[in-house]
Amino acid sequence: MTATLETSQPTRHNRLARLGEPMALYYWLLGATALLLGIGLATVLSASSYRSQRAYGTPYFFFERQLLFAVIGVAVMLLASRLPVRLWRAVAWLTYFGALGLLLLVLVVGVVVNGHRNWIAIGGPIRIQPSEFAKFALVVWGAHVLTSKANAPRTWTHLLVPLLPGGALLILLVAAEGDLGTAMVMTPILFALFFIAGAPMRLFVTMGAVALGGIAILSLRHGYRVGRFYAWLHPSSDPLGTGYQVMQGKAAMGSGGILGVGLGASRGKWGWLPEAHTDFIYAVVGEELGLIGTLLLLGAFVVIALCLLTLSRRTTSTFTRYAAFAILAWIFGQALVNIGAVLGLLPVTGIPLPLVSYGGSSLIPTLLAIGLALGLARQDARGATPDTDSVEPNQRRSRRVRAAA
Repeated sequence: MTATLETSQPTRHNRLARLGEPMALYYWLLGATALLLGIGLATVLSASSYRSQRAYGTPYFFFERQLLFAVIGVAVMLLASRLPVRLWRAVAWLTYFGALGLLLLVLVVGVVVNGHRNWIAIGGPIRIQPSEFAKFALVVWGAHVLTSKANAPRTWTHLLVPLLPGGALLILLVAAEGDLGTAMVMTPILFALFFIAGAPMRLFVTMGAVALGGIAILSLRHGYRVGRFYAWLHPSSDPLGTGYQVMQGKAAMGSGGILGVGLGASRGKWGWLPEAHTDFIYAVVGEELGLIGTLLLLGAFVVIALCLLTLSRRTTSTFTRYAAFAILAWIFGQALVNIGAVLGLLPVTGIPLPLVSYGGSSLIPTLLAIGLALGLARQDARGATPDTDSVEPNQRRSRRVRAAA
């Protein structure tokens, strides 16, 4: 009996060790994603029911579509999690040119929605927003390009081509289509890639100044963007106009209290809160699930960010290092911008809350990125080094880059 106990205890210990390290990142990332997806589906059902009933005669129209998007997205995520890194690197340029072609196609045959020509009609009510897929293309292509340069003994200017002009072209096309919010999310992705590659600080200062100048110019060209900025600073100055959405969002959040009014019991969704199931869905979460629900949702995003940061820091694969950090900048950065707008801490940009807001063009690419991260975490846990470049020479190169700068 003693021998049996002595042999079984190490076995159980080994299983727990395998579960906790290093596969913990995989399971934590998967669990946080499932939590956000579940909260999103439940909140979309509640927040969209009134608008869905009025427009389509059924309270389930938007929910059924979102459920379909979620099923497709999860299938894509699971498939992506099984693909090896060498395959992602093999299709990196194809991914980039595919996104570039779709963005150019929008300028020719794009459909105008809410004053912006950034959609392509597939057939009937089905539309896609190529700018959302361009985020994923920038992550994969950018990580591949920098991995290819990881061991090259060159100065920091070698990093800029083709990543800076190629990434800037995608961002400019997205901005030209009127989707300034998505362009603002793609910019931190590009920044993150250069940061993790060890680019000098003056590059970020220059890029930041150019980005802020471009945002200012594009905002001044359109009166509604100026109105959004003014409403952010003085929402009560025009409570029935430019400040209406911000004030209604704060009212919904405040009415939820600590525990909320209950799932499905939102009052703001009955026509009072604009875009309740898309851009301002976080306000509905706050109203129905209260402070606890909003903190739970925010905590899930923090878990995703910590998982991606840990993966980026501990991996021995250069591609994994770049891709994980870029996905972190995308998902967590977009979440902060959306939540900040609902809370009145940032101007309203019209971007969705990742994994929660309604919309397949946002949900599916985000789940695709999560699938890529899951696959990278699994391969890292198995000790695989799918690319020939390692982190150590890349870190030495980063020091040389900063020294040369």
